[in-house]
Amino acid sequence: MSSEMPGGKTTGKHPGKPVRQLLFSEAHGHSRPPPSATGKHPSIQPHTMVDLIPEATMERILQEISAVGHRLEGKDNAITSLTSETKSMRLDIAGFQSRVTGLEQRVTTVEDHLTATRDRDQKLLYLCSKPIDLEDRSRRDNVRFF
Repeated sequence: MSSEMPGGKTTGKHPGKPVRQLLFSEAHGHSRPPPSATGKHPSIQPHTMVDLIPEATMERILQEISAVGHRLEGKDNAITSLTSETKSMRLDIAGFQSRVTGLEQRVTTVEDHLTATRDRDQKLLYLCSKPIDLEDRSRRDNVRFF
């Protein structure tokens, strides 16, 4: 039976568990495994660039691409065929492309995107080559070719 202090707190300690680690674990809701022999943390998995984009943004990008994909085939610059109502979406897709291709600069305007190389546009054209059904998870997973 452990002794109790005023306020109902026990003075007993958790055997074999350092207090600092316990507090970290409680604060974060879990304990982290130790780094592996390779020096890389075992819980850190490689991600595709698509995985790093917020889910809601990815849904909007996929919906827009699905809606206009048939109009993008054969275009030198895929983004130019999107309508003025989708200006913010054009910015999202331009930024999305720059992250996917690992470019150093951030694409912040449609005009910046219009100076992009044909090679980057081909990635979006490839993505647009087939209609994307957001309800079909197997088709959606195929988008992760980046």
